[in-house]
Amino acid sequence: MNETVHKALLPAGLEDVLPPAAEAEARTVARLLDVVGAHGYERVKPPLIEFEDALLSGPGATLAAQSFRLMDPVSRHMLAVRPDMTTQVARIAGSRLARAPRPLRLCYSGQILRVAGTQMRPERQFTQAGAELIGPDCAEADAEVAMLAAEALIDVGVQRLALDLNLPPLTGALAEALGFDAETCGALRRALDRKDAAAVTELGGAHTDLFLGLLRAAGPAETALARLRALDLPDAARREIDRLDAVQAQVRAALPDLNVTVDPVEHRGFEYQSGVSFTLYAAGVRGELGRGGRYTADGGERAGEPATGFTLFLDSVMRALPQAAGAARLYLPHGTGREKARALREAGWVTVAALAPEADPAAEARRLGCGHVWLDGTAVPAGDGS
Repeated sequence: MNETVHKALLPAGLEDVLPPAAEAEARTVARLLDVVGAHGYERVKPPLIEFEDALLSGPGATLAAQSFRLMDPVSRHMLAVRPDMTTQVARIAGSRLARAPRPLRLCYSGQILRVAGTQMRPERQFTQAGAELIGPDCAEADAEVAMLAAEALIDVGVQRLALDLNLPPLTGALAEALGFDAETCGALRRALDRKDAAAVTELGGAHTDLFLGLLRAAGPAETALARLRALDLPDAARREIDRLDAVQAQVRAALPDLNVTVDPVEHRGFEYQSGVSFTLYAAGVRGELGRGGRYTADGGERAGEPATGFTLFLDSVMRALPQAAGAARLYLPHGTGREKARALREAGWVTVAALAPEADPAAEARRLGCGHVWLDGTAVPAGDGS
C-alpha cells in the first residue's frame, strides 16, 4: 500500500462527507431545529468530551460499552467521548439550568462517536439532532415530543413516515409482578424483544399465554391496543397501557396521515427508557430515523426528575430525503465588480469568481460546476460544451 492511499484510509464506520452531501445535511439540521425551536425549545451545546463519571452515570451507564475513553493530561481524570447527547442535556437541565422554570424545553445537534456500529447502522460517527422536555410526567408531554419529532421529519421532506410506540419497561415489570426471578425476567425480556415465541413458551411457565399475548399484540395502534386490553394484566400494567393509548390518540388527532403502530415488547435501544417510547421509520430506508421516550434525568440538584425527548439520526434521515437540487451556481468572469457580485448573491445566486483572466468563461464555468455564467450583464446558461 503506497503512502498516498494509506493517508486516505479511515477507520471502519467513519467517513468524509463531501459536497454536496455535507451542505445538504447542514441545511437539514438547521431546518429540523427551526421546527423544534418554533415550539419553544431552546438550543444548548454540550461539549464533545466530558468526565467519564458524569457522562456515563445514571441513564448514561447503559452506553458505557459504546464510549471511547482517554486520560485528560490536565486533570489526570478519565474522559469519555459522548456516544449520545441525551444524557448531556439531562445533566445541563439538572445542574446549570436546575433553577430554570419547568417544563424545560431544550434542543441540540452535534456529532457523536461510538465504539461499534450495528448491522443496521454500521456508521460509528454521525450527527444527532433532538429535543428534551424536562419536568412534566404526563401523556401530554409524551405526545408532544412524539408529534414534534414526526412533524420535524415531515417538514424536511421525509415521505411515508411511521411512528412505532413502545413500552420498554412493561415486560420486565410484568414478569417481576408475576414472581419471576431477575434472571428469568431478563431472559423473557430478551426473548420477547427477539420475537422468539419458542423461547417465550419455554420461559413463561404457567403465564406463557400472557407473554405470547404481548408478543402478538404488535401491529396497527388500534388493533394492538385492543389485544393488549383483552389480556389479564395487573393494574400497574393496565395503567401503562392507558397512558400509551392516550399518547397515540393525541398523535393521531394531530397527524391523522401518520402511520402509527404499537410494539409493547420492543426493548433494544430503549435500555434507559422508563415509560412510553417510540421509534421513527421511513418505508424503504435502512435504519431507524430516530428514537425517543420517557426516562429519568439524573444529575445535579434535580436527580430523579422526569423527562422525555427524542433523538434523530441524520445519516438515516438523509437517506430518507429525495436528492435536493444544488444551489444555482453563477460563474463571474475576471473583472466582475464586487458590488455586482454582492447583488447577485443577494438575489439568490451562489457566485464563483474567477481569480485570473480566462479565454473562454463558459468553458471555465462548466469546469467548475457552474450552470450559468455572467456575460454582458446577464446570467446565461454555461451550456454543455457541444
